[in-house]
Amino acid sequence: MLDLSSFKGFFGGHRILVTGGAGFIGSWLCDALVELGAKVVCLDNLSSGRVDNIKHLLNSGRFEFVNADVSSWCAGEGFDVIVHGASIPSPEDYMSRPVETLLSNSIGLLKLLENARENGSILLYMSTSEVYGDAAIIPTPETYYGYVNPIGLRSCYDESKRFGEALCMAYFRQYNVDVRIARIFNSYGPRLDVNARYARVVPRFILQALRNEPITVHGDGRQTRSFTYITDTVAALVMMLAKDTVRGEVLNVGNPKETSILELAEKIIKLTGSSSKIVFTEPRPDDPRRRCPDIRRAKELIGWEPKVQLEEGLKYTIEWFRKCV
Repeated sequence: MLDLSSFKGFFGGHRILVTGGAGFIGSWLCDALVELGAKVVCLDNLSSGRVDNIKHLLNSGRFEFVNADVSSWCAGEGFDVIVHGASIPSPEDYMSRPVETLLSNSIGLLKLLENARENGSILLYMSTSEVYGDAAIIPTPETYYGYVNPIGLRSCYDESKRFGEALCMAYFRQYNVDVRIARIFNSYGPRLDVNARYARVVPRFILQALRNEPITVHGDGRQTRSFTYITDTVAALVMMLAKDTVRGEVLNVGNPKETSILELAEKIIKLTGSSSKIVFTEPRPDDPRRRCPDIRRAKELIGWEPKVQLEEGLKYTIEWFRKCV
């Protein structure tokens, strides 16, 4: 599903820093970059990442793991490419650790941008669809400004990502740093943490279904999301790094197929053969009602669109979860 061999000429021999590289998306990206011949330094404090996600890379000869917090780490050297993905992705988790969430997307990113400025590096910032908040335009284009509560419980994540984007563009305009911004929509697949205290929606539903427990849906379940299989997400990130057409650009990286949370729960129950029943709980504060990307810009600038359909991706993910629980 992930054939990126045509980019080996670009990445071969490049020294690349991936912050949050032991996390879900980060570890898959590290896999791809090592496979493409890059020398990868993975920086992660393991607050949400896991060594198990990267242990198969440790003896590859082109991979180094550094256990550190991006907000306090000093690189001491330069990189050809920097990918900043260190963050806390789960809503319950970042709402319980708001300061840490804010710092990684502000102080941590500032340090990386300074490093990129000093060394002429490409910097790819892994932003999020959360910057759109409760969007009034669906599908949502990159030109939409967003509708976000700046002091709400989710603001530590939403607003820090928005600030991170602004900081990237300031470095691009003032210092000519080669920045590229990916607004990533809900990604799923193997390596989502099965033991996380605060699981995101796909792993939570799969675990509940495999255990025949009630599927807990926040609110009425009619809120929608865009679910992108991990190999499609990683393909977009690799292409954004390799193509100069996105220098100083922002791209939506997500599946344009809008899926309700209730529909997701029903699909997972069916695919797992579970006897679970759906139960409804209180809605999350400031939870967006709809989420769906306009990906015309990604198609135009890097020739990307997702390939894996939701049901197919869920099958791969469920199979992986069965082996882990």
